Amino acid sequence: MARVKRGVTSHQKHKKVLKLTKGHKGGRSKLIRQAKSSLLHAGAYAFAGRKRRKRDMRRLWITQMGIALKNEGLSYSKFMASLKAKKILLDRKMLAEMAAHDIESFKKLISEVK
Repeated sequence: MARVKRGVTSHQKHKKVLKLTKGHKGGRSKLIRQAKSSLLHAGAYAFAGRKRRKRDMRRLWITQMGIALKNEGLSYSKFMASLKAKKILLDRKMLAEMAAHDIESFKKLISEVK
């Protein structure tokens, strides 16, 4: 059986990992063992961050709506309950957008719900 020399393959793999860890601090971007570990953790943090972003955005929308609703003398929970009761199907993102940028239509919606 022929001998397989793996220098080229491993060098390519190392280059790929080091390219992905460019910008990491110290040996994490220079040394292959540390770079591999750093890359694994970075991937895990990125995955968790994508999930986290969805939670953060929802919290932001709820906060924006809550502020706009307080000015109208209504609580967020009561507003959302009455929206569901009236079968108005607008998501929190659109409601927050209305509260922030299109105040007239948001006030109209509030009066419709009250």
